[in-house]
Amino acid sequence: MEPWTISMRKQSSIKPLGLEIQRLVQDIGIEKKLNEYRAVTEWEMIVGEHIARESSAVRISQGVLVVRVRTSTWRNELTLRKKEIMQKINDTLGAKIVKEIRFQ
Repeated sequence: MEPWTISMRKQSSIKPLGLEIQRLVQDIGIEKKLNEYRAVTEWEMIVGEHIARESSAVRISQGVLVVRVRTSTWRNELTLRKKEIMQKINDTLGAKIVKEIRFQ
């Protein structure tokens, strides 16, 4: 057998790194915190460039996402679309992480 050839038995024990990291995150109990972090850092990707130009996610605590908005007009608009935005965030994260949004 050539030295660079991996036996079939060894190949079957190799797992994708992403799956192993996900399992580790679940095992040590930080999955929720990572998803909360993503809710803030991926705000622009989730809501789109247009909304992100007028707002920014600041922090999340106990399921409440705080979003800073540039104008009261936009705050009213986003308040009307709050349920839609929460659904989009939670769908993107694959879990119900955001339970409420407070626009400031």
